[in-house]
Amino acid sequence: MSSSDNNTAASAGTANRKPVRVWVDGCFDMMHFGHANALRQARAMGDYLVVGVHSDVEVEKNKGPCVMKEDERYAAVAACKWVDEVVKDAPYVTTLEMLDEYDIDFVVHGDDITTAADGTDCYQIVKDAGRYQECKRTVGISTTELVGRMLLLTRDHHIRGSRAIKSPIQGVDEAAIANFSQGSKPVGALTGIAHYLSTSKKIIQFSSGGEPKPGDRVVYVDGAFDLFHTGHIEFFKRARELGDYLLVGVHDDQTVNAIKGGNFPVMNLQERVLGALQCRYVDEVIIGAPYSVTKDVLEDVYHVDVVVHGASDRPTDIDGRDPYELPKQLGIYREVEHPCLGLTTTAIIERIIANRHVYIERQARKAKKALAEAEAEQREKEVKAACHI
Repeated sequence: MSSSDNNTAASAGTANRKPVRVWVDGCFDMMHFGHANALRQARAMGDYLVVGVHSDVEVEKNKGPCVMKEDERYAAVAACKWVDEVVKDAPYVTTLEMLDEYDIDFVVHGDDITTAADGTDCYQIVKDAGRYQECKRTVGISTTELVGRMLLLTRDHHIRGSRAIKSPIQGVDEAAIANFSQGSKPVGALTGIAHYLSTSKKIIQFSSGGEPKPGDRVVYVDGAFDLFHTGHIEFFKRARELGDYLLVGVHDDQTVNAIKGGNFPVMNLQERVLGALQCRYVDEVIIGAPYSVTKDVLEDVYHVDVVVHGASDRPTDIDGRDPYELPKQLGIYREVEHPCLGLTTTAIIERIIANRHVYIERQARKAKKALAEAEAEQREKEVKAACHI
């Protein structure tokens, strides 16, 4: 058989191979780049990624209340560029029946244990069936971590102007809030306040890498894009519809803080960049874009044909000038509306504050459980040591 025949046979074999279908499930509350990184890894293990998202009722029963509503979580997962299909109201404990219904080959989960309300491993059934694989967990980011940042840094953090206004966490036990800075484990906490260390490799992994084709209409949007949410997603989607290639400018931490004040942004620049890059509507990101749109922004990266901003927001730069003055003069400025205009980073923070006692109590329970487990482990070691004397 000639080499060409071998190549033809190999191609035919690949074409006839059944696509590998992978399942991932979870709450995906405040869908962040840690979630996206798990989905990226899972998608790389197969050909088609199906993601099951638990309902509010299931999460409340097994884990506690979500910050984001189930419809917001469904939409956030669907917007991730590595996701092929979303299954709503997926069971909290993964079953073989669910996998068979969606013709799934195996389940992927992070290298940490997830338990249901009764303490059982949510993936024990699929593990026993040999249909389970692990991916690497992204250290330094979690929903609990983000909630902790907001509770620890909440005092007047979304208030600009008078300091006479009461803090939204006034009257809350500061010692209880401080538990978030300690984590739920005595050593090496995974749920306390941490700092994600971004690398060029991670940014490359998240980047699409595509360039605009000749004749493509390039659309530019900019913002903080803090706590990446469905409001951002809907804005990106509608901006992308005005062209062929979406370029997103993400402002640096100092700029966001100078404009918004308090303790904004909640997430640092690298974290916010990764949040934008995982979105299927985003083609490229300018890291640390200037707050006011400049000639450099419009010409140096790509030739920008249209600059888009949200219809409900009227921002000004630090000097009080309109940051979109230049694109308006050039006649390339557009505004868009979308159904999630009311969902903002501040609105999410207000949800956290309104339910702060729930999150503080949940964190206290985690810390207590971790301490009890550590004490039991120490007693077991002491007993074993005594037996060898």
